[in-house]
Amino acid sequence: MDSSTTSPMLGIALKVVSVVVFVGMQTALKATGDAFPAGQLVFFRSFFALVPVIIYLIWLGDLRGSLHTDDLGGHFLRGVIGVSSMGCGFYALGRLPYPEWIAVSYASPLLTVVAAAVFLRETVRAYRWGAVLIGLMGVVVVVAPNFTLSTDSIDASQTAGILASLAGAAIAAVAMIQIRRLVRTEKTATIVIYFSLTSTIISAATLVFGWTWPTWPQAVLLVLAGLCGGVGQLLLTASYRHADTSTIAPFEYTSMILAVAVGYFLFGEEASGTTLLGAGIVIGAGVFIILREHRLGLERRAAKRVSPGAGG
Repeated sequence: MDSSTTSPMLGIALKVVSVVVFVGMQTALKATGDAFPAGQLVFFRSFFALVPVIIYLIWLGDLRGSLHTDDLGGHFLRGVIGVSSMGCGFYALGRLPYPEWIAVSYASPLLTVVAAAVFLRETVRAYRWGAVLIGLMGVVVVVAPNFTLSTDSIDASQTAGILASLAGAAIAAVAMIQIRRLVRTEKTATIVIYFSLTSTIISAATLVFGWTWPTWPQAVLLVLAGLCGGVGQLLLTASYRHADTSTIAPFEYTSMILAVAVGYFLFGEEASGTTLLGAGIVIGAGVFIILREHRLGLERRAAKRVSPGAGG
């Protein structure tokens, strides 16, 4: 990144606003409860996200260029993975307290480290493996109260929500690996618009399994969720143009504060002590990995600067 064009405070501000907008999206979806199948929720999230994205690209004069791709199959695969992840996540959102849902979703960056080691053969050293294991222990702290040997105290809906949320986090980690592959040859705008297009088409196919006709208030919430999803994606993308990933990424965890507030004031959900403790462990592990990545990046760049060139 060209330091002359960076503005860390602007990048951080855009990131925080994107977190607020994404929380707005999730709140709108949660407010519909479990009234709609996950595929229908994914359709509204994807279809109406196209509106702000297309408007923005038209304003930039880059809509035609963003539609050009040499890897249509890669975008379709990204869409399949993304729809699966969103479907699991949205299914869980209607069945779990919001703070608990957010805390489990934080497992995704940790699992991305594992997926990168497995699929991309990236070198992951002891420090990061240790952080991943500690972070996953934090996830266990969050989800453990939902699993018990006493069948009388099992909440089947919450248990299903936990399993779906864990599956969504794992699939999201695989999605990040596919995105890393795409960014080698594709523009960010191309990845964003093709994801919205493919996920809209794939999720629309779930109509055959039965959708629920929304009331007007529900329709407003579904459309609002989609619009927030598109705006949030644009803000998130813009934030990384103004500051390094290691500077911006930790602010993702401000969503936990918002989740606790939204859950309490809008849905009457109190964050349990185990949820807060587990979330704290996961957040700590995630921040450690981010800082470790930043340090390794600095060391690699320094090594390149002092290495002799081809003619040295």
